[in-house]
Parts: sequence; C-alpha cells; structure tokens
Amino acid sequence: MSQKREFEDGKPRVEGGSSDDKRRRFKSVVQEVMRLQTVKHFLEPVLEPLIRKVVKEEVELALGKHLAGFKWICEQEIHPLESRNLQLKFLNNLSLPVFTSARVEGDEGQAIRVGLIDPSTGEIVSSGPASSAKLEFFVVEGYFDKDSDWTAEDIRNNIVRERAGKKPLLSGNVFALLNDGIGVMDEISFTDNSSWTRSRKFRLGVRMVDQFDFVKIREAVTESFVVRDHRGELYRKHHPPSLFDEVWRLEKIGKDGAFHKRLHWSDINTVKDFLTHFHLNSSKLRQVRFVFLCG
Repeated sequence: MSQKREFEDGKPRVEGGSSDDKRRRFKSVVQEVMRLQTVKHFLEPVLEPLIRKVVKEEVELALGKHLAGFKWICEQEIHPLESRNLQLKFLNNLSLPVFTSARVEGDEGQAIRVGLIDPSTGEIVSSGPASSAKLEFFVVEGYFDKDSDWTAEDIRNNIVRERAGKKPLLSGNVFALLNDGIGVMDEISFTDNSSWTRSRKFRLGVRMVDQFDFVKIREAVTESFVVRDHRGELYRKHHPPSLFDEVWRLEKIGKDGAFHKRLHWSDINTVKDFLTHFHLNSSKLRQVRFVFLCG
C-alpha cells in the first residue's frame, strides 16, 4: 500500500498533469510567440519611421528656437544693448495734396511704409524684439524742425490735438505692427484741415509704443504738408488723368474757366477729346488757345 502505484484507474499516472494538458500549454506558448513575432514583423516598418519623423521634427523645432535666441544674443554681443540706438524712418513720401476724409497714401497710391533702421549701418533691423514692435501714428506741428537734434520731449510738445468739439484729428487705425522691421500704415485720414494752425501745415509722426531696456528708438517725422478740406478734392487734378476724365483735370485748365469754356464750345470735353485733336487736328486746338489768349 505504501508503494506508488504505477497505474491509476487503469491509466498510466503522469506527474504535473496529463499529456493532453501539456500539449495544449505548449501549443499556446508557441502561438503566443508566433503572434508577437508577427506583430513585430508588421508594425516595426510602420512605427519606426513615424517615430523617427516625430522625434526629428521636435528636435528641429527646439533647435530652431535655440538658434534664434542664440543669434539675438550674438547680435547683442556685437552691438551691446547699452549703446544701441535705433530710429524709425518713413520709407516713402506722402502723395500730395492731402484732403480731409481721404486716405493718406504714399507715392503712386501705395501705402505709407515705416522701417526700423540701425543708423550705424543704414540697414533695416529685421530681427530681435524691436523688429516686431507696435507703432503709433500722430500729427506734429508743421513748423517743427525735423532736421534738428530734437528729443522725445520736443516731439510731445509739438503734437497737434483736435480743436475743441472736434473729432480726433486722425481717423482710422493709428496703430501698426512691425514685421521684420517694416510697418505699413493702414487706412488713416484727417478729420480737419490744417488752416487753423500757426504754420497752416501738418507733419505726420510715428513712434514706438513698446519700450525696450537699454535700447533708444527715435521717432520719425515727415516733411510738412497742407491738409485741405475735402471739398477742394472736387477740383483736384489727376496724375495721370484718365481718358474719360473731364478736360479740366489736365494741368493749366481751370474748371469753368475761360479756356475750359472755349474747349467745351469746341466740343472738347474729355481728356480723350483733347488728345484726339492734339494728334489729328492740332490747328483747332491752337485756334481755341489763340482765341483764349486774345480774349
């Protein structure tokens, strides 16, 4: 009875379970290993390039930010903050004459542009915090001497404010942002003419709204100019005139003047009519002008 039985219920006894159980466990282990190998085989070619791409992009972004900051630091080492003086400058001239309620424009109808300049090189400062700062446009007295060695205090003392009971002198968006050291003046117009000031003229000024430690940025001022009431725009000459403009839009032909009336009587009413007669029937034009001069 004490001896181990070689048979139990007529079947051989197997330590650790039956042979079927062992075969099932072995088969399960083999299938799991094959599944893991299959997943590794198919996913590695897909996941590895994706992970490499994401890591590369993140590294490049972080490196770009680091290099930008490093560049700014290097610039400051070359041009120490304590000695850096910058200035604003109008990059194009105003288109004259200027009328109230009409958009203030540059030459050939372009927008007025302002640049942040390094006076030591004459070049635009396109990097660093100041190159993306906020600007403000304002009006300065026409007699202000923009070529003198003026200070910010001199500018403040010569800013023109609106007359009592009037709207602010400048209408529209008087603020702009520098982009790589260049700012563009948006839709700005005058609400009042300049005839009531001592010089009867205005200047347009621009200054930096944002302030930077150890960096001095000088304001910019345009040449002086007259601002006329918008009613005067009705008599404004066009440069260049359109073919279908009335003939008085040409220089030296006053609206409803004697020469204008004689041209009208000769059926020369538009710029196109004038040019047609000039090229095909110049004798008629000379006759009209002769009568005008003699009359």
